Amino acid sequence: MEETHQKPHAIFVPYPLQGHVNPSVHLAIKLASKGFTVTFINTHSIHHQITAASAASDIFAAIRESGLDIRYATVSDGLPVEFDRSLNHDQFMAALLHVFSAHVEAAVEGIIQSGTTPEPSCLIADSFFVFPSKVAKKFGLKYVSYWTEPALVFTLYYHIGLLRLNGHFGCLEAREDAINYIPGVKSINPIDTTSYLQESDGSSVCHQIIFKAFEDVKGADFVLCNSVQELELETILALKTKMPFYSIGPVFPIGFTKSLVPTSLWSESDCTQWLDTKPPGSVLYVSFGSYAHVTHDNLVEIATGLLLSEVSFVWVLRADIVSSEDPDPLPSGFREELGDRSMIIPWCCQIQVLAHPSIGGFLTHCGWNSILESIWCEVPLLCFPLYTDQFTNRKLVVDDWKIGINLCDKKQITRVEVSRNVSHLMSKKTGDNCRNEIKGMKKRLENALRPDGSSEINLDQFIKDLKFSIQKKSGATLGGNKDRISNGT
Repeated sequence: MEETHQKPHAIFVPYPLQGHVNPSVHLAIKLASKGFTVTFINTHSIHHQITAASAASDIFAAIRESGLDIRYATVSDGLPVEFDRSLNHDQFMAALLHVFSAHVEAAVEGIIQSGTTPEPSCLIADSFFVFPSKVAKKFGLKYVSYWTEPALVFTLYYHIGLLRLNGHFGCLEAREDAINYIPGVKSINPIDTTSYLQESDGSSVCHQIIFKAFEDVKGADFVLCNSVQELELETILALKTKMPFYSIGPVFPIGFTKSLVPTSLWSESDCTQWLDTKPPGSVLYVSFGSYAHVTHDNLVEIATGLLLSEVSFVWVLRADIVSSEDPDPLPSGFREELGDRSMIIPWCCQIQVLAHPSIGGFLTHCGWNSILESIWCEVPLLCFPLYTDQFTNRKLVVDDWKIGINLCDKKQITRVEVSRNVSHLMSKKTGDNCRNEIKGMKKRLENALRPDGSSEINLDQFIKDLKFSIQKKSGATLGGNKDRISNGT
């Protein structure tokens, strides 16, 4: 059967957190460059933050001038724009669980009824949403689930029923021995699973989202994953036996430079001039991402450990890193004692900093985007996971790939151990093992993105399969989707 000549039109809904919006914007641009029309839907809150930081009323205006057909819309997440989502995490998650779907459904219906051309043919939505398969089915769209974390985390959540059945999750006294029955995963210790899988109480709003989202994802027609086949081969091959699963990462801005599309939720400080004064590989970059919080005690130990290490560093210290109500949690006199040894800023363009030759290490919360960006820049990692997927990401970095070390080996952080491990990573002598390993990892990422690389082949195959599926369905009744993912557990 011939491929359809109609241009695919994807309605794209990213999860409203910085670490999900970034790879979603870059995937939208990549699909548009391959002939898609994309209607990208941000929440009012995310849109407000981005435009306040960048003064761009339509974030895709500049990229549209290059000829790409990306349209832009916003919807409410169910909360007032001025509501502090970081300080009220549970209320924010509850809105995404119970309210957000109605706003998305109304927006999708409005786009379809507007008579826009080409007619929307698929819904691309973050895998953590609980509603996409139902909305897609209602409007006769193909559902593409977009997973922005490693395949290992996806398969742990996907097999949550197996973990429960075997007593590793969902009981008061969960087993502590290794988990060795997940398809495509050799063995993993419970302490290396995500934070939500380590909790005995599975009744939180975040647990409800995970349970419902991974029921919903079984209704997806395709799953795209921001990982690389060669990095997680056995896990990805096992998932491909259960569903149409395509590893297409790393999803970066074109050329790994600052994107034409603003995505940052805060104004970015430029530390290039300061970095230019430092020797190659001498500066530690410190950032705990866009959302996770650090306790005040841990922050004081980390700050004091950095001071003791005598290493130069750039520290991205969000105003709400401890709490929105504690805007300056650093020890008294800390900034003055550092002098010109450090630069402490509220936010930055991370890929620009990591790509600077003076950066020699990255103290990170182990967010997946940060790990991929660090590999691309050949910057070894000092790992301090805080919550969700970050504990599993740490396992990949430290135990499997050997491209980083732990900030502290125990739950209790001490300034002495922080200082010792910072010095260990930044030293040319002791940190060279990680630096050598990360060069090989960078090569795998580069190879995956070549025209004949696994990620490019997988993305092209997805587009081909999607077009064929749309054409095949064009004569079917509304919502008559038969090619759905099986339960798989």
